[in-house]
Amino acid sequence: MKKNILIVVLMAVAGILMMPSCNSNADKNNSLQAPETTQSETNQATAAANGEQDDDDDDDALENQGQAPAKTNPAGSTDAKTAIINNLMTAFTGETTASAKYAAYAKKAQEEGFVQIALLFKATSRSEMIHADNHRAVLEDMEKTAPSVSPQFSVKTTRENLADAIAGEAYEISTMYPDFMATANTADNQQALTSLNYAYRTEQRHKPLYEKALAALQNNQTGTLPGQYLVCPTCGNTYDAAPPKRCRVSMTPSERFIKINSL
Repeated sequence: MKKNILIVVLMAVAGILMMPSCNSNADKNNSLQAPETTQSETNQATAAANGEQDDDDDDDALENQGQAPAKTNPAGSTDAKTAIINNLMTAFTGETTASAKYAAYAKKAQEEGFVQIALLFKATSRSEMIHADNHRAVLEDMEKTAPSVSPQFSVKTTRENLADAIAGEAYEISTMYPDFMATANTADNQQALTSLNYAYRTEQRHKPLYEKALAALQNNQTGTLPGQYLVCPTCGNTYDAAPPKRCRVSMTPSERFIKINSL
């Protein structure tokens, strides 16, 4: 009897000792079956739980902000209009002054006996006034008034006057009008661009005419210079020979050209 009781007790003790080992195995199996979580995910979850934002999100926000399109002045912005108006006023002043100056140069050339050069200056004076009138018209369409101009210049010898005219045309061709046209083009002001281009293209014609006249004067051959010039009433383009059927700048019919053949 005692022997049987002892056996039962030993079996019970053995069962109790085996229980931790089974529980340990169960815990181990459960840990293997749990879903894997990366450290990054853990950090994000923790940050979210704490109401924080991940640094990567901040970087994305900054990057997106940096890629936002920069604000640019539209074609009709105040700055663009102001620049065009100032340029047109400067051009108007210059062309008005040039017209008066060349008229005075024509008178001086006539006094010195250089009739053909006087005709050239008379023609270019008319041409520059056409440019001034075009610039004025654009300013008026922009609801601006052209400035009042009191031309300031000095009249010297015809030789010196021709050299002065060449220098003035060279500046307008190389600097003034290209700069003014670039501004008008950027602002997409087609009317201003047209007026400026008319003057620019014409000054490119005037400069070689003056150079030809100066060379003839220096070589005592002014009698070989043309005795008639034709001026386009639209753009001021100036011809010293038989003109084309239409102006090469404004397409104005040649029958409308202004003839300059007398002083």
